[in-house]
Amino acid sequence: MVSYSSVLTAISKFDDFSRDLCVQALLDIMDMFCDRLSCHGKAEECIGLCRALLSALHWLLRCTAASAERLREGLEAGTPAAGEKQLAMCLQRLEKTLSSTKNRALLHIAKLEEASLHTSQGLGQGGTRANQPTASWTAIEHCLLKLGEILANLSSPQLRSQAEQCGTLIRSIPTMLSVHSEQLHKTGFPTVHAVVLLEGTMNLTGETQPLVEQLMMVKRMQHIPTPLFVLEIWKACFVGLIESPEGTGELKWTAFTFLKIPQVLVKLKKYSHGDKDFTEDVNSAFEFLLKLTPLLDKADQRCNCDCTNFLLQECSKQGLLSEASTNNLMAKRKADREHAPQLKSDENANIQPNPGLILRAEPTVTNILKTMDADHSKSPEGLLGVLGHMLSGKSLDLLLAAAAATGKLKSFARKFINLNEFTTHRSEESSWGSAFSSSTAKAASVRALLFDISFLMLCHVAQTYGSEVILSESNTGGEVFFFETWMQTCMPEEGKILNPDHPCFRPDSTKVESLVALLNNSSEIKLVQMKWHEACLNISAAILEILNAWENGVLAFESIQKITDNIKGKVCSLAVCAVAWLVAHVRMLGLDEREKSLQMIRQLAGPLYSENTLQFYNERVVIMSSILEHMCADVLQQTATQIKFPSTGMDTMPYWNLLPPKRPIKEVLTDIFAKVLEKGWVDSRSIHIFDTLLHMGGVYWFCNNLIKELLKETRKEHTLRAVELLYSIFCLDMQQVTLVLLGHILPGLLTDSSKWHSLMDPPGTALAKLAVWCALSSYSSHKGQASSRQKKRQREDIEDYISLFPLDDMQPSKLMRLLSSNEEDANILSSPTDRSMSSNLSASQLHTVNMRDPLNRVLANLFLLISSILGSRTAGPHTQFAQWFMEGCVDCLEQGGRGSILQFMPFTTVSAAPPGHWPTLQLRAGQHVAGELGVQRPGGRASSSWTSHPPSPC
Repeated sequence: MVSYSSVLTAISKFDDFSRDLCVQALLDIMDMFCDRLSCHGKAEECIGLCRALLSALHWLLRCTAASAERLREGLEAGTPAAGEKQLAMCLQRLEKTLSSTKNRALLHIAKLEEASLHTSQGLGQGGTRANQPTASWTAIEHCLLKLGEILANLSSPQLRSQAEQCGTLIRSIPTMLSVHSEQLHKTGFPTVHAVVLLEGTMNLTGETQPLVEQLMMVKRMQHIPTPLFVLEIWKACFVGLIESPEGTGELKWTAFTFLKIPQVLVKLKKYSHGDKDFTEDVNSAFEFLLKLTPLLDKADQRCNCDCTNFLLQECSKQGLLSEASTNNLMAKRKADREHAPQLKSDENANIQPNPGLILRAEPTVTNILKTMDADHSKSPEGLLGVLGHMLSGKSLDLLLAAAAATGKLKSFARKFINLNEFTTHRSEESSWGSAFSSSTAKAASVRALLFDISFLMLCHVAQTYGSEVILSESNTGGEVFFFETWMQTCMPEEGKILNPDHPCFRPDSTKVESLVALLNNSSEIKLVQMKWHEACLNISAAILEILNAWENGVLAFESIQKITDNIKGKVCSLAVCAVAWLVAHVRMLGLDEREKSLQMIRQLAGPLYSENTLQFYNERVVIMSSILEHMCADVLQQTATQIKFPSTGMDTMPYWNLLPPKRPIKEVLTDIFAKVLEKGWVDSRSIHIFDTLLHMGGVYWFCNNLIKELLKETRKEHTLRAVELLYSIFCLDMQQVTLVLLGHILPGLLTDSSKWHSLMDPPGTALAKLAVWCALSSYSSHKGQASSRQKKRQREDIEDYISLFPLDDMQPSKLMRLLSSNEEDANILSSPTDRSMSSNLSASQLHTVNMRDPLNRVLANLFLLISSILGSRTAGPHTQFAQWFMEGCVDCLEQGGRGSILQFMPFTTVSAAPPGHWPTLQLRAGQHVAGELGVQRPGGRASSSWTSHPPSPC
């Protein structure tokens, strides 16, 4: 019944602070509503609330000063309790009122209003207002000074600290807008940042050209100057280095930063206007980067070296910087590092930095590839020595990271597949024996080691970089290799459920019986007799027989221990194959049936403490443990089982199990997006959480819920930031997200009148921009191959889109008549909602675009819907959205790319809106669609049937 401003004004008029009970009652009244002030009325009433709050703040400060004065007098008189309670109450109300950002904003408005009022009075444009408050900002500053002087003499540190905090909040009010504005400018370019982080975290093996095209598209769409664009790439690289988990993750990021990104910049150089200009831009980017001293110091501390120095040297080698610029930048960074003594640590003096190791590993990869090309039968011991060195320490992960960053990993894997296949042919051992000048037994030992090391390396590559790296290059000879067959049918992977009863796990029964007898009876496997690839294929059926015997009491636990020791005693690959089947088997068992299978996995996972093992056993066990841990992760989580794998000295699965337990995934999604939006950029951990949620909830659920979050934003700067972040998040699977966004979500919003209100500005503008960006990116790149992270998810079925948007069987001649006629021919063209898709497509679609492609169908349908909306007699927010979408498409005409999405626009769209509604846009769009016909007038203007019937108003 009474407004907040009236109550605050009434309170601020009371000035007899000696009446304790009255003051306490007024403070209690303020406490009831000071944290939820609001005003529903005219603008003048809202300004009145701001003035009243300023008066109330002045009253609170006067009351606090009076209470502090009484407390000081009481201390001098020996009665401290007189003012202490009231002072504590005043400070508590002050803190509660000022802790609200909204309240501080209202006080800021009151201060601005006061300044504008004085200005207008000074110009003679107004007199004093009747309801002008007696309080002013000057009076508040005076009260603060007086209060500080009084409190300085008090002995209570708690009261002084509380008062200082309130004073700090009050003094921050005049700078609220400038601080907020500065914060917005600091966000940089989060899309570039996230695209680089995403690529470095999840797609190190990807080719550089798609990344270059994606970055250039972002640069053009967001109009980013080249120096700031390159700077943002470097910033993302350094943040990735700092955030990367120890072990393989850190090596991947190091290879990405120091090997792959310089190659990306070399290709970006081709898009610039000149080599000299781009070199100057790179130099400017480094000049900006050197000012980010805390970021560089943190990266140097993490990598134990001068990262900038390594980076400058690599850029200089690639011709991205001149020698003079490189020396100048190195000198500046060296001077900065002198002021960072924490970087010089005696503990780290003997540790070789990863950037130097990675840069040295790159030529080593080339040498190893040449070695692998040689005839394996001529020098198997030499080859084994090379592979043994690769297994020591972190050499393997260094070499794989360097190979992945330079595009050599597929070739690397292919060499090891060939080596593994070579070792399956036992007939070669006679020639090996003569080469060694020793017994066939030694040749069998080398053959077993080469088989085991190549098998383990290939499993490690598949788990670390994706199985596509192994399978991507087709075998020209048509021969099916053992490892490829085993990996496709028997190896557990994320998103792949294996059937333990599959025929691949049920080979020749005779060989299985022989293997069971060999494992159970022999104290040691005779290497000469073994065909290791056959043993790997038969081990699953052998394990099943052994499990059945154990469960039925035929075998004791001691026998099981002997069998598992035999399995892992010589070659670790047998244990890997056994656990691969056990993982599939455990999934199919009930809770009370899993114990012995899990116990067998536990036995196989531990190392064998015996002297009678083959060479490099400890190194091979380290790789085996990492492989088994990845294989078992899913099933161990599902069965709530713990198995201790031998420590490898690093976190082998740093981004595993990120989602909080017993919490709805929608809450997790909204919370993580809110944090990312508040922070202004996406970090590596958030990328992995988004990827997990996308995999778990599906593309539609993921996209739909994030679009809902975008439409909730009401501030323009927040919606723009949200669009940049969402675009980068959607890059996790841009093709599928675009199909869902353009094919399901947008049509749902545009055709449901109850949802039109959500399309108003600013969220509607932001959604239109996001839709255009996604459409442009997907259409420009959808002919390329999906990355490994996208291939793990199920692709949308083309039949779904064919049934959703049916084609008709119209003859081309009739279609051309429809396309070349204008809207006055009512006998041919019906209303937009009744027309079939084919009758509204542009001519370029009929001749050059494959309408069986889901993206093409979705784009054509969306433009058909937009044409219908623009031609409708009912206008609303959806009409405005259609215009924003078309404006975005037209703006993208200047962005270049492999093709324009405007070719899917029906001719009727050009004249659908009322004359004068958006003529410039119509003209530009109409010229583009006409240009798609490929016919030019003598004057250079596009020509079509519009010559005789030009659509209005173009």
